[in-house]
Amino acid sequence: MAVIANIIQDVNKYLNKYQDPRTADWFLMSGPFPTLGICLSYVYIVKVLGPKFMENRKPFNLKNMLIYYNFAQVVFSVWIFYQIGMGGWFTGEYSLRCQPVDYSNKSSTIRMVHASWWYYFSKFTEFMDTIFFVLRKKNDHISTLHVIHHGIMPMSVWFGVKYTPGGHSTFFGFLNTFVHIIMYSYYMLSAMGPHMQKYLWWKKYLTALQMIQFVAIMVHAFQLLFTECNYPRAFVWWIGMHAVMFFFLFKEFYNQTYNRRHRLAAKAAQNGVQNGLKQNGHASKSYANGHLNGHLKHDEKQNGVQNGVTKVSEYYVNGSSEIHQRIRS
Repeated sequence: MAVIANIIQDVNKYLNKYQDPRTADWFLMSGPFPTLGICLSYVYIVKVLGPKFMENRKPFNLKNMLIYYNFAQVVFSVWIFYQIGMGGWFTGEYSLRCQPVDYSNKSSTIRMVHASWWYYFSKFTEFMDTIFFVLRKKNDHISTLHVIHHGIMPMSVWFGVKYTPGGHSTFFGFLNTFVHIIMYSYYMLSAMGPHMQKYLWWKKYLTALQMIQFVAIMVHAFQLLFTECNYPRAFVWWIGMHAVMFFFLFKEFYNQTYNRRHRLAAKAAQNGVQNGLKQNGHASKSYANGHLNGHLKHDEKQNGVQNGVTKVSEYYVNGSSEIHQRIRS
């Protein structure tokens, strides 16, 4: 234990040599290990301890709590977005091309420093997204993308608040909180119940917006590799590579969730599943493949058409896809 304590002390001493003195004494800013410990604990809880705790228990009904939580996240995101904007992006003090860190105590600069810390803190409140999945036994929602995205963000933002609380990197938080306003609004409406589903047709576009966000962050960060700007190159790579990683993780999720649905629908159509609907909604009397016909013939029953094709046809024609079922849940 003494060896570990000495290592921690040496690491903190080295990292503190270059810290921003304005945030040095702030909560969780003394060193990286408290944040790292919280992140590792989060991963252990949502992947191991939580599912084991819920293994023999019924899912919790958290409808009202989810509505209140997501509403609180919307309000929190709006507030952080406004604070970051008033710290420079709304006032015209910040440039998209190059924005060095201002280490002065000017009022707008201090406002941005505080906004940066609150953005860092918001990454911990987002852990509740996963905790609620665990308590509702929605373990299939706790994907690799979800855990990596939530588990790595507090540690990533910690370095920014520790050394560069302001300047070019705040574009990440500025854009991200805007997306979170829309995202948590969607979650809040979804939590209200099935009667809201007709207003939530835009989930696919929310995922696309998240990918566009990371492309914009990539371009904004990596442009400094080709221009002169008094901003640390290490943070350019740090932010840019995070955006690259998250973009491909979200792209994989998009492909698995939406492209898979289209592939299944196309396959069903190719097999004649969706053929045979008249304008009045009844099955036609015959098609070339003979799969659907007012009443199924005896030999077709033996071939499993009634057992398979009819159910699959209802599944796709009525639109009760896997995605819709997941949204309802």
